[in-house]
Amino acid sequence: MRNVTLIPGDGTGPELTAAMRRVVEASGAKVQWEVVDAGEGVMAKHGTPLPKYVLDSVQKTRVAVKGPITTPIGSGFRSVNVALRKEFDLYANIRPCSYMEGVKTPIKNVNLVIVRENTEDLYAGIEHMIGKDAAESIKIITRAGTERIARSAFEYAVKYGRKKVTIVHKANIMKCTDGLFLETSREIAKAYPQIQCEDRIVDNMAMQLVQKPELYDILLCPNLYGDILSDLCAGLIGGLGVAPGANLGKDCAIFEAIHGSAPKYKGMNKVNPTAVILSAALMLEYIGEQDAYERISKAVRQVIAEGKKVTYDLGGTAGTSDMADEMIRVMTKR
Repeated sequence: MRNVTLIPGDGTGPELTAAMRRVVEASGAKVQWEVVDAGEGVMAKHGTPLPKYVLDSVQKTRVAVKGPITTPIGSGFRSVNVALRKEFDLYANIRPCSYMEGVKTPIKNVNLVIVRENTEDLYAGIEHMIGKDAAESIKIITRAGTERIARSAFEYAVKYGRKKVTIVHKANIMKCTDGLFLETSREIAKAYPQIQCEDRIVDNMAMQLVQKPELYDILLCPNLYGDILSDLCAGLIGGLGVAPGANLGKDCAIFEAIHGSAPKYKGMNKVNPTAVILSAALMLEYIGEQDAYERISKAVRQVIAEGKKVTYDLGGTAGTSDMADEMIRVMTKR
C-alpha cells in the first residue's frame, strides 16, 4: 500500500477529487490517501493558504494529487501551486494533450506533450514597483535549470517512443534569457541523436499549433510559454476539463489538472472530472501501478467516446459524480 498525499483544493476541487478517489479505488490501485487541506479555505484558521502540515505530508509521502486551488488576481497571497513547485523543486511540468474520440472538436490529429520548465522564468515572482506608476519583473533563466528540463524532454521522448522535440522560445527578441534557453537545449539535444530537434519562436508556435498540430510531438518550453501553450493545446482537444498534468522533481511529484478551481460551479456537481482523474492516473503510473493506470485511461476514453454520461462541456448532461460512476461501471463490468 502506497501512501499518497491528497490536497482537495478550493471551489470545485473537493467534489472533483472525491470523484477521482472513487475511480482510483475501483481501479484496484493499492493507495492510502493522506488528506490535507490548503488554499483559501484554510486562510482564516492558519493565516496562510499553505500550512506547514501540507508541506510535512508531501515531504513524507513524496507524491501527491492536488485539486485546483484558487489564486487571487492582482492581490492577496501568491500561488500555492507555484509555492509547492518551488518547495519541492518540481522543475518539470508534463502536460499531455491528445485527442479523444467523442470530443466535439474540429481538430482530431493532436497527440503532443508540453514539457514546461517549472521553477524559473517570470514565475520566479521577482518583481517590484518603481515608484507608484511603474512595475518591474525580472525574468530568470539559468543554464542549470534549462539543462535539466531539456534532458527531461529528451528522456521522455526516449521512454515513450516520441520522435521529435521542438524548443519554444523568443530568442530573436530576448537574446540573453531565451537565447540561453535555446542554446542550452540545443547542447542537450546532441546527446540524443535519435530524436529530431528543432525550434520555433513562440508566437509562430501558437499559429502552427492551431493550423497543423499533427507536425508536433514534444514541446520544450520555458515556464511562461509552456503555461500559455498548454492551455491552447487543451483547447484543441476539448478544453481544460480533459487536460491532466504532472509536476516532477528528482524524487517527488505532485499531480494536478491544469484548470482552475471554477468557484462559480462549486457544489453544483457540474464540472468535468476527467482532467483530475487522468492526473491521478499519471500518478499511478509514476508509483508503478501500471495496470490501474491503463484501466482508468481506457475507461475514460470509452466513456467519452460513447458520450452517454458526459458533462456539459462534452455535450452531455451528466454531473461530475455521474461521469465518475460511468467510468467505474466500465472498469468493473464483467
